[in-house]
Amino acid sequence: MNQRALIASAAASLVSLALVAGPAAAAEKEKCFGIAKAGQNDCASISGVHSCAGQSKVDMDKGEWKYVPAGTCKQMKGLTMEEAKAMAKKS
Repeated sequence: MNQRALIASAAASLVSLALVAGPAAAAEKEKCFGIAKAGQNDCASISGVHSCAGQSKVDMDKGEWKYVPAGTCKQMKGLTMEEAKAMAKKS
């Protein structure tokens, strides 16, 4: 095998590995509500107050979330999306 073919094969392997590993890494995370510090949320609030990361104004707001490793949200005293939505309806 010549050097060009070897390099092309290695590059193709790396690209395919990155494509496969990306979704797997995302699957290992979950949204955890009520644990984000002010300005450290990962995306839009559940109530629609804002639509971007880093815009939360209050620590531990039940409508703000962060991605955490799957299975760790409850250990951090966080809420699932369903629990956060139920709390938002009550208020």
